[in-house]
Amino acid sequence: QVQLVESGGGLVQAGGSLRLSCAASGRAGSTYAMAWFRQAPGKDREFVAAISWSGGNTHYANSVKDRFTISRDNAKNTVYLQMDSLKPEDTAVYYCAADLELTVVTIVTMVSNWGQGTLVTVFS
Repeated sequence: QVQLVESGGGLVQAGGSLRLSCAASGRAGSTYAMAWFRQAPGKDREFVAAISWSGGNTHYANSVKDRFTISRDNAKNTVYLQMDSLKPEDTAVYYCAADLELTVVTIVTMVSNWGQGTLVTVFS
């Protein structure tokens, strides 16, 4: 198991930017792929972005492509989500996820490690 703690959420005006962070601990030496999901009120949790252990492979949901960037710093055991050009429809609780396989970490029903979430609110 790996423990995940998100931070960086907040209130931002449409068009603005936020950077989320997810610090991972536990299972030292494991090579986890990491992902971000989000869940808006009354909606299902949805995939946002994922990154491989090496950082060489990334995947994005179409709704955030070209606006969000996922990255990681393995020396700090931290993954980031840079969110630019934010829209009110990006408002959600954002969750960090980890799994040993990149393909698995993109599927909400298969992820084995979740953070507690951080709220992002975008107002117009």
